[in-house]
Amino acid sequence: MAQIAQGLVDSAMVGAIHYKQLAASSLAINSIAIPHVICIGLTMAIAPLVAIARGRQDAVTASAVVYNGVWLNTFFTILVFLLCFFCSPLLMHLKQDPEVATLAIPFFKLLAFSLIPMIIFLSLKQFSDALEMTKTGMVIGLASIPLNAFLNWIFIYGNWGAPRLELAGAGIGTLITRTVEAILMFIIIFYHPAYKRYVAARRQAWHLKTKQLKEILMIGIPSGMQYAMEAGAFAVSGIMVGWLGATAQASHQIALNIASFSFMASLGLAQGGSIRVSHAFGRNDRDGMRRIGISTIYGGFAYGFFCVAYFILLRYQLPLIFTKEPAVIQMAAILLFYAAIFQVSDATQTIGVGLLRGIRDVKLPTLLVAIAYWGIGIPVGYWLAFPMKMGASGIWLGLVVGLTASSVFCNRRFLVKSRIIPA
Repeated sequence: MAQIAQGLVDSAMVGAIHYKQLAASSLAINSIAIPHVICIGLTMAIAPLVAIARGRQDAVTASAVVYNGVWLNTFFTILVFLLCFFCSPLLMHLKQDPEVATLAIPFFKLLAFSLIPMIIFLSLKQFSDALEMTKTGMVIGLASIPLNAFLNWIFIYGNWGAPRLELAGAGIGTLITRTVEAILMFIIIFYHPAYKRYVAARRQAWHLKTKQLKEILMIGIPSGMQYAMEAGAFAVSGIMVGWLGATAQASHQIALNIASFSFMASLGLAQGGSIRVSHAFGRNDRDGMRRIGISTIYGGFAYGFFCVAYFILLRYQLPLIFTKEPAVIQMAAILLFYAAIFQVSDATQTIGVGLLRGIRDVKLPTLLVAIAYWGIGIPVGYWLAFPMKMGASGIWLGLVVGLTASSVFCNRRFLVKSRIIPA
């Protein structure tokens, strides 16, 4: 949630300038969403592999996993940055408002560059989380929010003698903040006594090893594709909403920012469940694995229903954080109602994916997620939005259908694989 809060701060601060700045932010964020989450998905392989090694009391393997993971993820993210940088002119050809697309390109390039320090931070955070030392990443993440807001205040509005860069200034603030996070995480892991056992194994572990690289790729690539399927569905939905005009796109970005923020708590539950299931899996504790899985799914339902009430009750108040434009607020409130409908599905589907990753079951779930979003959700959303003339509401109803299908597919598979229900 601390990570996504940086995006919320960016949107709120640029939205205060003009709603087209907010729409440009939406275009850049939607366009970078797929490469963004593929990179994040690769980092997700580190936590279960470290947790399994920890369950087996194997500090050398755990240390080797994080070392190889950081190098592999950083190299891959540099390639992603270069691809995004040179492809950025394509934003002018997505049938968007020309002014919005022009504003989006510099911000898009800065977001792409900032992926490199972000992925280094998240790779190290995955290692720390797998050791159940989750407060380290949390504290750094929370501290990053006021830092990001302060840097935005300087570069967006041109304070303290800095040039007024508006949306591009938000990109500079994000880049600096993510770099500071990565540096702090590295220093803490290298010097804090809690990690001493794993750092002490560096002479044996800190070498590029084919075995560890292969294991990370075997879990990381499908995990990245799973998140890409979901983020891609939201990104394509955002581009389709952009066909309806800047007002619709700004409203979509407001609703998506709020829904993404609530989703991050679900992702935290999923990651916690994945790590604990992996730990039990490494100990060969099948009963513990089943108990952890069921309790995490129940937690997802409880959190999802809480978000349903929160979104419905505050759907007219929450958009005021981002804009004062009446038309944008009205449409965002409608989209937040649809976002409320899919909160339970969104929470439980990411938990299902996380639990399956914890037992190293990633290949078939990737196909199931692809069917849910791209075989069901996106086509339904397009049909409702354009042939049925429901506009942005139709696109969001398609997301409801896709998320629900993903939740049913993934959680049923975990329940079958852990022998809670018959196949």
